[in-house]
Amino acid sequence: MPFQPHAKPPGAQEMLYLIAYDIADPRRLQRISEICQDYGTRVQYSLFECWLEDAHFQQLWEKLGHTIEPKKDRIVAYTLDKTAARKRRVAGKTMQLSHQQHFIIV
Repeated sequence: MPFQPHAKPPGAQEMLYLIAYDIADPRRLQRISEICQDYGTRVQYSLFECWLEDAHFQQLWEKLGHTIEPKKDRIVAYTLDKTAARKRRVAGKTMQLSHQQHFIIV
């Protein structure tokens, strides 16, 4: 399949984090999903792409850590630098390409 570059590559201080999870309880699963949606874009059922600066990733990771039940749940974060993120491949129209979003809450 052909290489498809990301529409908006990360900025100088951002990294691409892939957040994957397996959560045992449906209520915790919903909460984890909501937290991840605040920071990134869902690309698969339990996988999010998050373009974040380190401080925002630490914030996300702490929220996730406080939400899970460590003996029953698992969350993993993979970090991709700019070079690796640009080399990723995407196939299929149903997958969403994540992009940086800015929100203003009034």
